[in-house]
Amino acid sequence: MADWVWWVVAALALAAIEIVSLDLIFGMVAIGALAGAVAAALGANLVVQVLVAMFVSVLLIFAVRPVALRHLRASPQARTNVDALIGSPALAMQRVDRYQGLVKIGGEDWTARSLRTDQVFEPGAHLTVVRIDGATAVVDNASE
Repeated sequence: MADWVWWVVAALALAAIEIVSLDLIFGMVAIGALAGAVAAALGANLVVQVLVAMFVSVLLIFAVRPVALRHLRASPQARTNVDALIGSPALAMQRVDRYQGLVKIGGEDWTARSLRTDQVFEPGAHLTVVRIDGATAVVDNASE
C-alpha cells in the first residue's frame, strides 16, 4: 500500500478523535498528516514526510489554534430574536394606550401597549420599543 494512503488513514483517525475531544489539537495534527500525505504523493522519502507532517502540525498548533479558540470562545455580541427589537423604532398604526394598540416594527405588525399608564399615542406616532412582553411590544416616545 502506498505511503500516502497511510497518512490519509492517520488523518481520518485523528479527525475522528478531534470530533470527540474538541480541543483543536488533533485537528491540527490531522492536517499535518494530510501534508505528510501530499509529501508522500510527491515522492518524498519517509523522513521528509514525517518532517513535513511535524512542521505543519506544530505551525498550526501555535499559529492557527489560538486564533481559532479565541473565535470559538468569544461570546456573541449580536442580539437576536425579540432581544434585537429592543430599542428599535416603531410606528403606531392604531391608537396605542396602556391596554392595546398596533405598531409596525421593522415591517411587521405587532400588538403594543404604552410603557406608562397615562400615555396615549395616536396613529402615525414615532415610538421606541422598550421591551417585549410575550407577543406585545411595550413602547414609549421616540424622543425619550
